[in-house]
Parts: sequence; C-alpha cells; structure tokens
Amino acid sequence: MLSKFLVSRFIRNYKDTKEENVRIKYGFLAGTIGIIANFLLFAVKLSVGLVTHSIAITADAFNNLSDTASSIITIVGFKLANKPADEEHPFGHGRIEYLSALAVSFIIMLVGFQFVKESFDRIFNPAEINFSFVPFVLIVISVMIKFWLSRFNKFIANSIDSGALKASSFDALADVIISSVTALSLLLSKWISFPLDSYLGILVALFILYSGFSLTKETLNPLLGEAPDQTLVENIKSGILSYEYISGVHDLVIHNYGPGRCMASIHAEVPCDISIVKIHEVIDKAEKELSNKLKIFLVIHMDPINTNSIEVNKARHELEKVLKSFPLVKSIHDFRVVGDGLYKNLVFDLVVEHTKGFKSEDEERLKKEIDKELKSIHPSYNSMITIDKDFTVL
Repeated sequence: MLSKFLVSRFIRNYKDTKEENVRIKYGFLAGTIGIIANFLLFAVKLSVGLVTHSIAITADAFNNLSDTASSIITIVGFKLANKPADEEHPFGHGRIEYLSALAVSFIIMLVGFQFVKESFDRIFNPAEINFSFVPFVLIVISVMIKFWLSRFNKFIANSIDSGALKASSFDALADVIISSVTALSLLLSKWISFPLDSYLGILVALFILYSGFSLTKETLNPLLGEAPDQTLVENIKSGILSYEYISGVHDLVIHNYGPGRCMASIHAEVPCDISIVKIHEVIDKAEKELSNKLKIFLVIHMDPINTNSIEVNKARHELEKVLKSFPLVKSIHDFRVVGDGLYKNLVFDLVVEHTKGFKSEDEERLKKEIDKELKSIHPSYNSMITIDKDFTVL
C-alpha cells in the first residue's frame, strides 16, 4: 500500500502516533503530498489548456492550484498547534488544529455553494457539451489522483485522529465527485443532448454542502466542550482504582486542549483513618504514573470516607437498597452520617442519568421520593441530597 510505504519511508518511529513530534510529522507529510499532487495537476492542466486554448481546462487548472490551500492550511495548523505553552496559553496551542479543520470545512461548503450556483445557471442557460478526448482523459487522471489523495489523507487522519486531515480528505473527495460527474456528462454528450450534468450537479452540490456542514459540526464539538472519549474515561477510572486504599472515584472532568492534550481532575475515595502522609504518597504516585501512561495532565482530589463504622455502613446499605427502585440513579458518593442521638442526617451526592427533558423540578421530585422511601424504612433518617452531573456521558 502506497500510503503505508510513504509513512514508513519519511517518518521515523511512525508507529508511535501518541508522540507529539511523530504526530506533527504525519501532518506535515499529508500537507506536503497534497501540495505536490495539486501543483502537478495544475501544471499539466495549465499546459494543455494553453496549448489547446481551452478555457475549461485552464479554469480547472487554477481550481487545482486553489486546492493547495487546504494542504497549506493543514501544514500551518499543525505548525502553530505545536507551539509550546506560554503565559497566555498555559496548556499549549493544540486547539489551533481544530480551527484549521474548521477552515477547510468552510472551504468545502464554499465549493458546494459555488457548484449549486453553476448547476442552476446551466439549467436556465444550457450550453452544448461537445465530447473531446484530451479533456476527458485529463479529468479521468485527475479523478484517480484526487481519489488516492483522499484515501491517503483519510489514512493519516485515522492514524493520528486528526479532524483537520479528515476535512482535507473530504475536500479531495468532493473534487473526485465533481470531476466524475463532469466526465460522465462529457461521455454521455456523445449520445444525449439533455443537460444531465446540471441536475446531477445540484445533487452532488447538496451532498457536498451536507458533508461540509457535518464536518463543521464535528470540528466545533471539541471547541464547544463535547463529552470525552469513553475509552479514556474508563482507563482513568480503572487506573486510579488499581492503587492501594482507593475504593471509589467520582466527579471526573476532562478538558480537551487539542489532540493529545487533555487535563483531567477526579475525586478519589480513601479511608479516613489512614495517615495523610501515606495516602498523599499514593495519590501523588497515581497522578504521575497515570499522567505519563495516558498522556494527560491528571489531578486527583482526596475524599476521606468512613469505612469502619457499623452505623455508617448499615445506613449506606439501606440507602443502596432504596435506590434500586430508582433507575435514573447511576451511583452515589461522598456518603456520610451527621448528627448525634436518634435522628441522623444522611448526606450524599447522587449521579443521575439526565435524560432528555429532565429538568430542575424533576431533580427536586426525585429527592423527595428518595427521602420518602428512606423514612418508610427508618423514620429517623433525614436525607440531604445533592444531584451531581456526570460530565463524561456521551
């Protein structure tokens, strides 16, 4: 496979895609190949266009020259995203890669709008299409090169999980679709006079617009704050729970500062009767080791819990039995019993599944129903509930 050969030929340690320098080299390679391919198409088409005095071929040549913009944006985006952190941007400049993907997505939509306009113009002002061998061959060659370029960019994008290269891949694919429709129209013009290319052009343009909009939405999601990757979430939770004394985790929040640049904070439940110095050593070790292993910046907050009190364990067990009848409740944390004498306050946080339409009044209703069920079992219990949000849910 040519794509794998190019990667292995020009990128040292190409399999280690988590390394920042390797990832940048992937982006540079994709951008460079894109510039070379589009410039070669421009040179060939321009030469043929000037020799044959074909305005269509000459115009298509400059279209290929403009396509180098996507590749240049990709290279510049990777270059700027790799700038080190500074006082104004303490977590680096990784989100610039999302902005470069957004720019390419806008270019794709611009192509779609332009193609819609040209297709409608041809419907209302049809022009006779005459088959010519040289333009037809050039279009076929262009389709083949652009199709490979699309597959190459997609291969690189999947290798390093790059939204910018996914957009560049579809940018090349859009040219493949447009050129294929043009080639089909040229071929059919030998037998039919109906302006089929105009109507096919509208369908293709609408598809390009939809795809450009989808790419824009996909690129905006990490900028707006989408839910984190579930594999990363599970790796953080299971990693922390593997350390001694840590019995539970909650309140995981992950901030995305660009591909491969994440900051995460989480609460870890630890026994309240363990030495602060001892448990701090465990937490500090977990932070450093998991940060290096998962390529993130991890901060762990300690939540001491009472695990040896018979009263606390009994109250928690009774609460857990009650919560089984509430399917919206996913988990509880920060559970404690407050008060002396017969009457006790059960203080805890609930993580609930926020389904569509779940509002603040629904939260209050849920609290009252749980409190009512608890009192039916133990009248001296009074619940103090905080509804918590799971920030890792897709």
